[in-house]
Amino acid sequence: MNEKFEDAIKLLKKAVKHSHLDNQKHVDFSLVNANHLDEYKKAMMVVREAVSEGELTEEDLKKRLGLI
Repeated sequence: MNEKFEDAIKLLKKAVKHSHLDNQKHVDFSLVNANHLDEYKKAMMVVREAVSEGELTEEDLKKRLGLI
């Protein structure tokens, strides 16, 4: 992966939230300050594009984000 991807993962990890339901985790943009929301959305597009292009699997992405 490239530096842009790694930076996107690092940023998105800051928006991971533990759910009280079944101890699940998810990316929650409501945790992000409105001034930085566009930055987080762009990061999500970077990682989703990597999955779409087959650079990594959905499961690998979830592991990298700390969701599983």
